[in-house]
Amino acid sequence: MRAEVVLFDGFDPLDVIAPYEVLAGAAMVADEGVDVELVSAEGPREVPSGIKGVALRATARLDPRRADLVVVPGALGSLPEPDAEDPAEDSIPVLLGRTLETELPALLKEALDREGVTVATVCGGSLVLAMAGLIEGRPATTHRMGLDLLEATGVRMLDVRVVDDGDLVTASSVTSGLDLGLYLLERELGPRVAIAVEKLIAHERRGTVWRGTGVASTVGV
Repeated sequence: MRAEVVLFDGFDPLDVIAPYEVLAGAAMVADEGVDVELVSAEGPREVPSGIKGVALRATARLDPRRADLVVVPGALGSLPEPDAEDPAEDSIPVLLGRTLETELPALLKEALDREGVTVATVCGGSLVLAMAGLIEGRPATTHRMGLDLLEATGVRMLDVRVVDDGDLVTASSVTSGLDLGLYLLERELGPRVAIAVEKLIAHERRGTVWRGTGVASTVGV
């Protein structure tokens, strides 16, 4: 199984490292693991994060033809001022919006269109997809501060930790990248591998993963 974790200017480092380490950890506890690589829409380059002085190196270009799993992080920047007419240049919405000016939306569309590829997001990663018009009408989650924006793009917004909609799996806020990675291991490689990695990193998944199955809730979840 091959996973490609996307980097873009202003990415949140924890959104990247948490699922990366969990997915890579499968190879430490089982004969079958996950080949994980950091990628960007532009190809190999040093990619600055949203923390000054912290960058990670993308070693390849995002390639949906090779990937089984594509993970999209959110951004880390200043919080938007409620009364400001124009958001700050380093604000999270601006950083996420800049991805629309790159090749990333087209590559993510190719990934979603390609059979057998799962696109997963952490925090504001789902907003990248939503603002690009790629997940309209689909259930998804993001950080609580971005739920209104997610809904405004026509996405079926859910205030839960992880949402599984088949080839689209979204996770809510920063530390949920750990839960996302563990859930994907359970889904793709089985519970024994996921439990072994849980023990390895001393973290147990939180909450119930939302899936559109079973008896409908009367409270709209």
